Amino acid sequence: MELDLAGAELKAVLNRLRRAQGQIAGVIRMIEEGRDCEEVVTQLAAASRALDRAGFAIIATGLQQCLTDVEDGQRNGEDRDAMRARLEKLFLSLA
Repeated sequence: MELDLAGAELKAVLNRLRRAQGQIAGVIRMIEEGRDCEEVVTQLAAASRALDRAGFAIIATGLQQCLTDVEDGQRNGEDRDAMRARLEKLFLSLA
């Protein structure tokens, strides 16, 4: 499944990933500085949420594309059930 993010979708996903990247860098710095465990975990949870949201946005875009492909008959012989199973597996990988 090829990912084709356009315009606002791409910008939103990249912003979430950059936010997570900054938060992870902050977590590393906090650990190196010996910061309080609760602060570190809070920052790590924020990074995790940002990554999850980026992943869900990518999957939602992929789902829209796949459904359009099925309607257009462009999925190289893959039937709806097989495609649904692949998308479900992707979605659950983030759960």
